Amino acid sequence: MSVQRVGIIAKEGLAAAAPHLVAVTTWLHDRGIETIFEIKTAALAGITEEPTLSRDRLIAQVDLLIVLGGDGTMLGTAARVAEAGLRTPILGVNFGRLGFLTEVALEELYPELEAVLAGTAQIHERRLLHATTLRGGEPRADHVVLNDVVVTRGEVSRVIELTVSVDGRFVTRVKADGIIIASPTGSTAYNLAASGPIVHPGVDAILITPIAPHTLANRPIVIPGTATVDVSPLDTGRTYDVFSTFDGQSGHRLEPTDSVRIRRAASPVRLVGSTSRGYFDTLRAKLGWGN
Repeated sequence: MSVQRVGIIAKEGLAAAAPHLVAVTTWLHDRGIETIFEIKTAALAGITEEPTLSRDRLIAQVDLLIVLGGDGTMLGTAARVAEAGLRTPILGVNFGRLGFLTEVALEELYPELEAVLAGTAQIHERRLLHATTLRGGEPRADHVVLNDVVVTRGEVSRVIELTVSVDGRFVTRVKADGIIIASPTGSTAYNLAASGPIVHPGVDAILITPIAPHTLANRPIVIPGTATVDVSPLDTGRTYDVFSTFDGQSGHRLEPTDSVRIRRAASPVRLVGSTSRGYFDTLRAKLGWGN
C-alpha cells in the first residue's frame, strides 16, 4: 500500500494526545509523508502550519487515517469511511485500556506505522451494518454502524414489547428492556454486557440479543450475515417511549408505526491491527482468560 498522505484525528478534548500529535507529524514528515489534520485535532495540539479539513472531507483526501482516542472515536470514524464507500485503512491508537477496536497501544504506534509503510501491516476487513428507520413503510433515516443497533426503552418505561422478523418472516415477540442487533465486531460491546455470544469478526453473521428479557425463552440467536432483520415496537395500548441508537453515537425516538430494518452494509471498513497481538490475545487481556 502506497502512503503519501496521512489524516490525523484525535478524540475531542484529549489533551494527553497533544504532544504525540506533534511527534507523529514530525516522524511522518521525516519520511516524506504529508499530514492533514481534522480541524479540532489541530487546535487541540496547537498545530497551525498543517492543512486542516473537517472529518467528512478529510477521510476522502488521505491514504491512511490515524485515530487517537478510544473505541468511541473509532466508531464514528469507521462509520464515516464506510458511508462514503472508501477503503481508507484506519490505525486506531488507544489512550485508555486496551480496546477491541483501537488495539494498538501508544508505545506500538511507530512500529505499526513502519509496518504500514513497509506493506507488512495486518489489515483486517470488518463488516458493518446498515440500519434504515421506516415510518409507515417509507425510509426516514439511514445509519451505518460498526458495532450495533439498539432498540430500547426510555428512562420512564418499565418494559417494552417488540416484534422481530428475519427476511420478512416473523420470528418472535420480545418483552424486555430492549434488543441489540450486532455485528460480529460488536459482539464484544453492548452485546457481551447483555450476555450475548462472542463471535469472531471473521464470521459472516448478525447477532440478535434481547436485553433483560422477561422470559427465559427469549435467547440470543446468531443468523446469517446475508439476512435482513426488522424490529418494530408492538402496539399494546400502553404508552411508553422506544428509542433506537446507532453505535451509541446517535439515536432517535421511534413512533408506534416505525420500524428499524438492519442488513449488512455494502462496504466493509479496513482496520490496521497490531502485528504483535491477535484477536484472542485481546480477548484474554480484556476478559482475564487464563488468570
